Amino acid sequence: MKISTFKGLSLFTALIDSCWKQPYSVSRLIKDTIAGITVGIIAIPLAMALAIGSGVAPQYGLYTAAIAGIVIAVTGGSRFSVSGPTAAFVVILYPVSQQFGLGGLLIATLMSGIILLAMGLARFGKLIEYIPISVVLGFTSGIAITIATMQVKDFFGLTMAHVPENYVDKVIALVRAMPTINLSDTLIGVTTLLVLIYWPKLKLRLPGHLPAVIAGMLVMLVLSLFGMEAATIGSRFSYTLADGTQGAGIPPILPQFILPWNLPTPDGKEFVFSWATITALMPAAFSMAMLGAIESLLCAVVLDGMTGKKHNSNGELLGQGLGNITAPFFGGITATAAIARSAANVRAGATSPVSAIIHSLLVLLTLLILAPLLSYLPLAAMSALLLMVAWNMSEAAKVIELIRRAPKDDIIVLLLCLSLTVLFDMVIAISVGIVLASLLFMRRIANMTRLSESSYTDHDKGLLVVRVNGPLFFAAAERIFDDLKVKSSGYHTIVMQWDAVPVLDAGGLKAFRRFIDEAGVDTHIVVTDIPFQPLKTLARARIVPVENKISFYPSVSKALIELGLMDGVTSEA
Repeated sequence: MKISTFKGLSLFTALIDSCWKQPYSVSRLIKDTIAGITVGIIAIPLAMALAIGSGVAPQYGLYTAAIAGIVIAVTGGSRFSVSGPTAAFVVILYPVSQQFGLGGLLIATLMSGIILLAMGLARFGKLIEYIPISVVLGFTSGIAITIATMQVKDFFGLTMAHVPENYVDKVIALVRAMPTINLSDTLIGVTTLLVLIYWPKLKLRLPGHLPAVIAGMLVMLVLSLFGMEAATIGSRFSYTLADGTQGAGIPPILPQFILPWNLPTPDGKEFVFSWATITALMPAAFSMAMLGAIESLLCAVVLDGMTGKKHNSNGELLGQGLGNITAPFFGGITATAAIARSAANVRAGATSPVSAIIHSLLVLLTLLILAPLLSYLPLAAMSALLLMVAWNMSEAAKVIELIRRAPKDDIIVLLLCLSLTVLFDMVIAISVGIVLASLLFMRRIANMTRLSESSYTDHDKGLLVVRVNGPLFFAAAERIFDDLKVKSSGYHTIVMQWDAVPVLDAGGLKAFRRFIDEAGVDTHIVVTDIPFQPLKTLARARIVPVENKISFYPSVSKALIELGLMDGVTSEA
């Protein structure tokens, strides 16, 4: 059974491979149910915290985990991935929600889904292989620093009329606001964070997210007995239902179908859906799509390593695209595969995407049953969750190891990507990082291309024999042929052995032609041992033998014998 979008591109691959091609038994359903409930317990507080961090009400994070989580699990290409809101998106989503409101954020999410779908159809699934680890670590660590900084206000309960968007100004504003620290919020945040840090040492199967939040709520209850107040979801957020019912916190209803462009702007005005708006949202949408692709494919690779299974990269991009196209019509913000939740899914015994579907159903059930209780969650506890997420996301140990062990070029790329992510944004960081990493890599490869003189060289006979070792591409060819021009001064016959030249590009071809044109009229250039790709390039350029000017031979020995420069030779240069 194969459900395809285009020839060779499939949807539902993870579900089909794990539940159709393999027998799906009751025992597997039990394992998936346990895993789904485990991940759901992690996802519920995280989804709300990430929505708050993104500048929208907490229920929209739950809608994302529910709707996008189901769609991506059903249609995607990674059987163990669990999708929903993730910390990496916070730094992109927050400015959009502040400028365009929820409607603009949902439209940008829809646009990112279309881009992801196009990437899947274009078979960009191997994208992750072309992004250097120094770039990935740089921008993820930069995002982690930005997220952690954004949590300082709620963690300490600071009073700030306005939080600047610029990172440097934001840090200065936070430092100036420190005298307004709220002891209740701080105690709640510290308690939650300590439980998150030390819970793994208990080696229990239950994840620490829910116990940490409960611990924070207990501290809040104790403090309230002494008249000490703390900010909660209910005190900051409110809702109005279609029938006019108003309430604090999270509405106890399932996600409703909405048209994103009908939602008002932050100042209460009607959202204007126009080409100008789409143009303004496009940079953010592109950032969401790129980050979603990178994070989902990274997650799938990590899960492959944990399970020994193989994901379908293009199918995963298609699933992510469909999830982000569907979710905005139910209030869902941008979603992608979450590495931490997906890894917990595997460790909890998941066997198929059914576990991710059950995780989403648990989120929906929570909306119906526990919404009033969720309103009492303290914002400081939510901030503590995101601080821990930011720390895990930073991968500090890997960053330190790379700085200690990696070549200088990789260290430069990492630090530059980190700095650009913090000070500007992720798109600039990734773009500059990839370009710089590529240039440094090309320089490294170009420096590996060298000339070595053969023992067949005979000055008395005017014979120079050299071996070219490395690709003759634009970054190396000019230097190589300039060196050869200097070396060949005074020689009448120049033999170049190309057996170690894997690539000849347009730049190399241009440098070779210039070398031929600038050679003396009595200089004979001979090229031997030409591999297939350089030979094909020479043929396409119509570079043909010219008597006493340029010749081609299968080997150095054959060339020297036929040119009468050496008697029978059996060994190669």
